[in-house]
Amino acid sequence: MMRPGTILIGLYAALAYGFIFLPVVVLVLFSFQESRLPIPPFDGPSLRWYGEIFSDGRLMAALANSLVVALVSSALACGLAFLAAWGLARRLLPAGAAMRALITLPLTVSYLIIGLGLLASFNALGLPRSLLTVGIGHVVINLPLAFAILYASMGPRNLNAERAARDLGASEARVLIHVTVPMLAPALIASYFLAVTFSWDEFIIAFLLSRFDVTLPVEIWSLLRSGLNPRTNAIGSLVFLVSVALVLLLEILVFRKARR
Repeated sequence: MMRPGTILIGLYAALAYGFIFLPVVVLVLFSFQESRLPIPPFDGPSLRWYGEIFSDGRLMAALANSLVVALVSSALACGLAFLAAWGLARRLLPAGAAMRALITLPLTVSYLIIGLGLLASFNALGLPRSLLTVGIGHVVINLPLAFAILYASMGPRNLNAERAARDLGASEARVLIHVTVPMLAPALIASYFLAVTFSWDEFIIAFLLSRFDVTLPVEIWSLLRSGLNPRTNAIGSLVFLVSVALVLLLEILVFRKARR
């Protein structure tokens, strides 16, 4: 017989997960609704609205823009974060602690403040709003996260392996390429996939820094401005599916391998 404490813990967990995932379940369910109004009773299942979003040129262009921005900006953010983490972890630099604090500071700042600051900076530089400015903004917000992951992964084991390689005659470049990068591969992959996930569905900075070529979250917002549209359920479900797929891929490729 189960104890009352165990029952209460299970009930609390069920309520918590229900509170978190119920809106997502409703969104996905009504994305298969046949009628235009996503309200009960459920009329389906139907792939009508998925067919419409895949035949919508603006939505597909915004989807492609989101993928390009997420993949490229995440790669750039992880590359810069790796160089910063390696330099600050392996070299005694003046005010190294202050440098680390400055790099991770954007993690504590609202995306709205970062976006407004970037917008003012780009206007002062005469750089027009575009996917390029959106990508720069996503590098700014993802670099601190990647840096925190990579810096925490550069422990004594990595340092000893690098010293051993130098003692055997390897140059600094060979140590970096053949020792440091392979040992940090799980952290690099994890930081990259997390950065892609955050960039993929980021809205505030993409909205502030884009103009004509927009990302998918901004295009979804434009659809919502015109009222309730069943296509938003389908495209929202697609965004959620991609995010879940990235997290599952991260679990399979990185975390499960690390546990083994």
